[in-house]
Amino acid sequence: MCCNTWPGISPQIHSRSLIINDLEVHILEARPEITPATDRPPLLILLHGFPELAYSWRKVMVPLRDAGYYVVAPDQRGYGRTKRRGTQGEHDRYMFDDDLAPFRMLNLATDIVSLVYALGYSSAAAVVGHDFGSAVAGHCALIRPDMFRSVVLMSAAYTGAPAPLLEQDPPAKSLMASLSEGLAGLTPPRKHYTMYYSTREANADMMEPPQGLHRFLGEYYHVKSAAWHGNGAYRLPSLSVSSLAQLPRYYVMNLGETMPESVARDVPPAVEVDNNSYLSKEELAVYAAEYAKTGFQGGLNRYRCATDPQWTEDLKVFAGKRIEVPAMFLAGSRDWGVYQLPGAAEKMRTETCARMQEEDFMLVPEAGHWVQQEAPAEVVKSLLRFLHEDKSGSVVQSAPQNLRTENKVAMIMTSRTCRPPVYPRSSSSLWPFGATYLLRNELSVGMKVAGHRKHVNKQTIVRLLCRYQKNTNGIDR
Repeated sequence: MCCNTWPGISPQIHSRSLIINDLEVHILEARPEITPATDRPPLLILLHGFPELAYSWRKVMVPLRDAGYYVVAPDQRGYGRTKRRGTQGEHDRYMFDDDLAPFRMLNLATDIVSLVYALGYSSAAAVVGHDFGSAVAGHCALIRPDMFRSVVLMSAAYTGAPAPLLEQDPPAKSLMASLSEGLAGLTPPRKHYTMYYSTREANADMMEPPQGLHRFLGEYYHVKSAAWHGNGAYRLPSLSVSSLAQLPRYYVMNLGETMPESVARDVPPAVEVDNNSYLSKEELAVYAAEYAKTGFQGGLNRYRCATDPQWTEDLKVFAGKRIEVPAMFLAGSRDWGVYQLPGAAEKMRTETCARMQEEDFMLVPEAGHWVQQEAPAEVVKSLLRFLHEDKSGSVVQSAPQNLRTENKVAMIMTSRTCRPPVYPRSSSSLWPFGATYLLRNELSVGMKVAGHRKHVNKQTIVRLLCRYQKNTNGIDR
């Protein structure tokens, strides 16, 4: 079936492939109408997770396009219709014994950097990543802040590059490998899903499940959605075996079970898993048909690299580096992915992301893990608020509303009038659009914002801006 005829694909969404390095990268794209004023619309890159596809963004692409963005969602390396160059047919199928090096995180980030260039751009307004795509998006923003001017991390907290080992440190072992030893000692014995996904058997287990591929995928999507009663997500007290044991079975599995067996335990046969409000039977069939042709190994290879420190060694040069561009976290309030690694969300907010404001850590009420499919309108609204859509409908890159004042921040008005906007009592209020900013000690004309506070009230900023405007006759010096 042609991608353009898939259910839920709007006529404004188009499919094509680009030759990028060693890949033929398949993308879905939605571009606004070209006019003399909008011949270079700002670029948004949307990165899916596992087990998903570019298709997972179908419900948000057109609204973002209508807001003035050029929206591009690739099938990432190992997924869907992206394939190694020279592969015959529309799909590629990876084997467990294939070279893992192309799936190193640094190479996955390189894929996205190369995609931006292949599209004819040198920068993107934002890179948005969901689930495992969040880690790729986070590394893109960490490594290339000049290219990715903001980042949105969805459903999975991003904690930065791994720390380098010192000479006196013990031999490297991944965090989950260490925790898995403790989980195996529980009664009944348990295992972490990332370690299971790293095994040779995982792909075959999921390709040939007892319930069939279509039913298995439906059950997997169901138990991670808000539709499943077990997703009353909450913050776990510590990064300990006893804490992790509280996670649902799709994260901490019974030791002897496969993923299809684990999710089937929580979904009785009578439950319809292919007729949800967010995922119809026909839409689920798209995922089943694509994975039937590619298998899961391409996606599973990412987990193998993440759980084996030898494949993250090249990231350690970025250890301690922070994301300096504006950052947002967005997930469903009933998504255990937010809390599956205790302490990760807090580290992301306070250490990894230098410019993630309080209002930019957002949980969409009554949505689960597949938030862009379960609550697309809320996701679009949140993204556009973060990206700062102005009242005229044109989209501009936001920066002032995402500034942290860790040292000092000065903001100066570039317009010659000073009429503070009236803000609604919601988190979607907009900032003044004529503002530019100066960081740290580059203060202007005595208008200062004290640097000891991590969050500055918006109305206070506006009052200071107006005072500055009055004193300087609106001249940006």
